Amino acid sequence: MLLFWTGVSLYLIINCRKIVYLKDQTPLDEKSCPAVTVIIAVKDEEADVEDALHSVCELDYPNYNIIVINDRSTDTTSAILSRMASKHPRLHIINVEELPQGWLGKNHALYQGYKASSDEWLLFTDADVLFEKGALKKSMRYVLQKQLDHLTMFAQITSRSSLFKGVMNTFALMLDIKLRPWEISNPSSKASLGVGAFNLVKREAYEKAGTHSVISLRPDDDLKLGERVKSAGFKQDVLYGEKEIALEWYTSLQQFVNGLMKNMFSVSNYQVGTAIGTAISTFLILVLPVPLLLLSGSLYQLMGVVILIAQVLLMLLKKGIAAKWWHALLIPFSGLVMVYIIIKSTWLTIKQGGIYWRDSFYPLTELRKQV
Repeated sequence: MLLFWTGVSLYLIINCRKIVYLKDQTPLDEKSCPAVTVIIAVKDEEADVEDALHSVCELDYPNYNIIVINDRSTDTTSAILSRMASKHPRLHIINVEELPQGWLGKNHALYQGYKASSDEWLLFTDADVLFEKGALKKSMRYVLQKQLDHLTMFAQITSRSSLFKGVMNTFALMLDIKLRPWEISNPSSKASLGVGAFNLVKREAYEKAGTHSVISLRPDDDLKLGERVKSAGFKQDVLYGEKEIALEWYTSLQQFVNGLMKNMFSVSNYQVGTAIGTAISTFLILVLPVPLLLLSGSLYQLMGVVILIAQVLLMLLKKGIAAKWWHALLIPFSGLVMVYIIIKSTWLTIKQGGIYWRDSFYPLTELRKQV
């Protein structure tokens, strides 16, 4: 385990440095900006949607439209959208009154936004994402320079909860190990990625990847969209969005647990064996090593200290997470949280025979059809 953790720490520190920051990119000249439609699905987003939409409406980009799909909101979201649309001519609202069978609400809403658009580029984003004014110009320059068909972004995650931030950074390490984001630009690699906060995709690539209609029941639609775009042979890359694109993903650890509980089983493609294997691996790799070694004999204690030092250096030196040194001390606890989420999500989905998503129930038999 000592060799594993020192190796993984070096592996992540070195490879994550291959991913560059959006903030370091030069904005595209206004005369060269291709047409973009920003597509945002909203449902009962009264707490965040006004600030987020204001940032989108204020983007310094000459050639873009915004389509917001109001998916059956029951709070004051509709009133907020109407007020904002009266002030911003770029902003167009589509109201969805009923959800067709075979769709998750968000996926259906994003698909409706695509159908209502005609621009060459589509930017799928969320209703709580805040953009700096130059973010789209910088993104599009990078896309055109690299001749990409799909650019996704790790948004800067903010939170008022210090505990959540620590757990989130361990979760980010798990995602890096699983997804290998530095490899997605390599056409010979199977690695792919999509992030719901920022999926900028060429219309042709989106259509040939099958659109959201082929992932209509996937809670992890962002990951699956990236997977389908890559498998269709299109060029893909990722940037870090620090200081350019940000969101408060969850305000507390409890919200994080509840949020992942709905869709964690989908990451295992609804396979119980895969989910159990992931939970066991997480326990053995994240939870067990340091506490067990520190409670053992002197030689083992030294190994535990070395692993802990490697984890501290990983938190401090890994690009893209802005962690504190003491977040390394939370790795065993964070691992336990993830094991709990994986096991309970799997158990609840099987017990219920499906998942509840935005007040709608989706049978497991239907969900497994899009694995």
